[in-house]
Amino acid sequence: MHSSPSKATQSRFRLTFLGAAGTVTGSRYLVEAGACRVLVDCGLFQGYKALRLRNRAPFPVEPGSIDAVILTHAHLDHSGYLPRLVESGYRGPVWCTPATRDLCGILLPDSAQLLEEEAGYANLKGSSRHHPAEALYTAEQAHRCLRQLRPVAYRETFEPVPGLVATLFPQGHILGAASVALEFQGTRLVFSGDVGRPHDLVMNPPSPPPESDWLVVESTYGNRRHAGAALDEEIEQALSPVLARGGVVIIPAFAVGRAQLLLHAVISLQAKGRLPAVPVYLNSPMASDVTALYERYKAEHRLTHQDLDLIRKVTRVVNSVDESKALNRRHGPMIIISASGMLTGGRVLHHLIAFAPDHRNAIVLSGHQAGGTRGAALAGGATHVRIYGEDIRVKAQVIAISSASAHADADELLDWIRGLGRSPRAVFITHGEPDAADALRLRIEHELGWCACVAEQMQSVDLMMPVADGDPAAQMHDAGRSPPHESTIGQDQ
Repeated sequence: MHSSPSKATQSRFRLTFLGAAGTVTGSRYLVEAGACRVLVDCGLFQGYKALRLRNRAPFPVEPGSIDAVILTHAHLDHSGYLPRLVESGYRGPVWCTPATRDLCGILLPDSAQLLEEEAGYANLKGSSRHHPAEALYTAEQAHRCLRQLRPVAYRETFEPVPGLVATLFPQGHILGAASVALEFQGTRLVFSGDVGRPHDLVMNPPSPPPESDWLVVESTYGNRRHAGAALDEEIEQALSPVLARGGVVIIPAFAVGRAQLLLHAVISLQAKGRLPAVPVYLNSPMASDVTALYERYKAEHRLTHQDLDLIRKVTRVVNSVDESKALNRRHGPMIIISASGMLTGGRVLHHLIAFAPDHRNAIVLSGHQAGGTRGAALAGGATHVRIYGEDIRVKAQVIAISSASAHADADELLDWIRGLGRSPRAVFITHGEPDAADALRLRIEHELGWCACVAEQMQSVDLMMPVADGDPAAQMHDAGRSPPHESTIGQDQ
């Protein structure tokens, strides 16, 4: 903790946007409560190179000056920077739900392994501009950071730092996902995290937000509505023609949540005879561990024991690198589900190299593709994608399905926000591309009549001050146009 705080510092309650501002990834929010600092989410930036380079830059505040971290959930754009933060000097607790702790125990070491594999492959091929290429963090560092995770149950209040009362509320989306309510000296700030869908095939609906003075809300699908078609119908229509012609279906999918949803849908269709009983491969070393977590956290999802048992029996889990390589030498028809969901890395890249040049095959995109990712390029009609320094020709059919998303769409987001009841002082829009974020802002202003603004990277807001002239942006100030460790974040003004 920090010594001899001034009276002004003791009453300070300030929010600074260190990530997920103007982009979908890199969820990181700094909250200063009195003399203490709390980081809500600690995610990786993904997508455009300019964003990915932020993962390599020094953290905007000294990691050792942060007193606590709170995670909304385990997806890497919310938790994936933790090993690097700890390696850089963070020594405090990382608060999260029990399921998030268990998922991080799977995801973070797996992420490190993939990062190390990619660095090794880049060195072998000489495709990196850095000699030698180095992983962002190692498996050892990932395992080390897990010691600092502190599980807390939904709706159980706790104090991450003195005087700041925190509560986590279920959000659907994936196992363990939560919104975060922080209350300090009578003022409440709520972070939505990623908002799940009310009628998700697998996950429970999100809980309504608690009343708050300030709301930070995601906007991944802030300008879009999900298709009205049922997921099983979309998958059947997408996969049937490809499998009938003997093709290989590659489905990039987030390893936790999306992969289980797709496996459930595909295998259920096969059981009903609506899809042929071709081999279904899950190329993810973490698959069996994640399925076990679905058994452990039955109260958080809709899957029955029979559903999970069928997934285990039918799915062919690919564990080793050698098995993954052998899969690329097989012929269709078959279905391969593999991370990552936006084709930013992982074994799915090797499947692209092997199968994308064949017109009989298909690449099925099952969720949001952030700008600058290979997934976004394919969704935009790219005929080539660059992988490990080589341009790979894409002749395979590219199909996007929209009903598999675990994110609330624009209407569902607005319904969730409306659940606040009374209007907050302001709503800050984050975690979305500029068009999506601004579209949600306009709907909040026009349909709810509330103050709203799109957050910008490195901006701060004093949460103890009233909104000036009905414009929350008017009281936000620039906290970070100076070099990383010379930032004005946290200084009295």
